[in-house]
Amino acid sequence: MRSVEITRETRETRIELSLCLEGGEHAVDTGIGFFDHMLLSFAVHGGFGLRVMCQGDLRVDGHHTVEDIGIVLGQALQQALGDKRGIARFGSAYVPMDEALGFCALDCSGRPFLVFDAPMPQAMCGQYDTCLTVEFMRAFAVHAGLTLHLKSFYGDNAHHITESLFKALARALRQAVVLTEKDEILSAKGVL
Repeated sequence: MRSVEITRETRETRIELSLCLEGGEHAVDTGIGFFDHMLLSFAVHGGFGLRVMCQGDLRVDGHHTVEDIGIVLGQALQQALGDKRGIARFGSAYVPMDEALGFCALDCSGRPFLVFDAPMPQAMCGQYDTCLTVEFMRAFAVHAGLTLHLKSFYGDNAHHITESLFKALARALRQAVVLTEKDEILSAKGVL
């Protein structure tokens, strides 16, 4: 079972997170309702077990909470994948959300890189700053070792745009981490 638990505490956040790539229960409480919704959508559409409890300095704003959860979730994914032996490695998905269409392509390459092309027409979704989506994705990609491309082709509603991206990420990641029948690292170099 590819499962990891991490606790991380800084002066800005205290995070307890568990991730199981084979599925399981979902429980998320970050103090930011919309972000909870995105993380739950990520878990459900990825088929992952996910538990995230965070106490952050929300009196400042949501930046540290969102970015730090991206860091810890990325670390958990990297640990759960180990040397990446036997995984499909690549994944991609389109996800429509009403008028919005989001796309994700990713590679569990060990070479972190983010391409993010998703203008947000509204600055806020509830108490969530929509500019934090790129911060979360960057932190997640860097700490998971993902080459991650995210694009919103169109959309008028920042809620729909953001949700389509989180769901596309989940579906692409599900494809990439699935175990194949070959017990090998999918790389001409023999290592990732």
